Amino acid sequence: MALTLRTLTADDLPEFQRVVNSSFLMDSVEDQLERWRGLFEPERHHAVFDGDELIGGGGIQSREITLPGTGPRPVAAVTSVGVKPGHRRRGVLTRVMRAQLHGLHDEGGEAIAALWASEAAIYPRFGYGLAAEFARLEVPRGAKFRSGVSIGDDRVREVSRDEAMPVMKAVYEDLRPGRTGWLSRTDAAWEHQFADTERDRGGLTAYHYALHPQGYAAYRIKHDWQDRGPRNELHVREIAARTDEAYAALYRYLLDVDMVGELKFFTASDDPVTHLLDDARLALRGRSDSLWVRIVDVDRALTQRRYGSDVDVVLDVADEFCPWNAARWRFTVKDGAATVQRVDDDPDVVLDVQALGAAYLGGTRLTSLARAQRVREVTAGALNALSHALLGDQDPHCPEVF
Repeated sequence: MALTLRTLTADDLPEFQRVVNSSFLMDSVEDQLERWRGLFEPERHHAVFDGDELIGGGGIQSREITLPGTGPRPVAAVTSVGVKPGHRRRGVLTRVMRAQLHGLHDEGGEAIAALWASEAAIYPRFGYGLAAEFARLEVPRGAKFRSGVSIGDDRVREVSRDEAMPVMKAVYEDLRPGRTGWLSRTDAAWEHQFADTERDRGGLTAYHYALHPQGYAAYRIKHDWQDRGPRNELHVREIAARTDEAYAALYRYLLDVDMVGELKFFTASDDPVTHLLDDARLALRGRSDSLWVRIVDVDRALTQRRYGSDVDVVLDVADEFCPWNAARWRFTVKDGAATVQRVDDDPDVVLDVQALGAAYLGGTRLTSLARAQRVREVTAGALNALSHALLGDQDPHCPEVF
């Protein structure tokens, strides 16, 4: 029987959840349906059917992402992508990706899409480029700060979830416009990110919430009681502060929690703790991919952010999956603002849309991609100028998996 694709309705959520969970080899839990429902936009979810059987799909959350220099802009946050075991290698994912990206273009939707990839080899073939990384951070308890670090006099307090959440939301919203890669969060997104059922804990404790007048930290504990005493692990979920002093104070608090052997932080990409420490080697870091970015429309996307230097180059962009982008584009930046026009001129730089997506948030150098044979310079000096213009003032970072 031929495969068919359609958008979903609210009634499709239970079956869609079961299929996505099965694709990730997870049990389906009915009591999580309401949490999913708060994030579920059925008209932005596509599913493929084999007859009446839902065998795969994927969705989009309507979010904002902070871009270099311009703050929050709409992003198609791609999520819940999966194919049912037994139905893979049938083109299901390709159909879903095409429906998403071609739909965004045809309807004038978001100019960029972004996602976290379960496997890094999946999404480059659909034009996604690796735009941000995160660090798995491990620091021993009691690690000393260098001389001169100020943590101020304000006390950090442990509070209940009900007291913490309004403060956390306020701090996050204050910070988000200036943090490249951060996403907007609805109340449903907050509930999802800080879900605290036994299943969510993965063998750790419930969340602890620590508040500073200018920031917050949320963490769990993994118990480890040894013969010489407790060596518990403190797992940071999120830490954010309006001031550098408050950030240092929150870190100092977490590093001094009694009965802990080590602090671990899963999404610590833009974290300055290594520069706070007296001995930077105490902070072990392992880096991996986080945000993958897909340029939906080259001309619309490149004009949404600002740039660090003036440049005037012609880009020859390859894009097999979204052929409307495959063209030569004159990319001109003056005083931080860009204009983009389709032209027939000879190119200065040749690249594919995946490379352009990787550099879009300002954290990946096109010069590095050129060394990996992903970008080719035609006009001498054009690549360095373009790479410099695209760099942001900070490393992009997304503190949540969505």
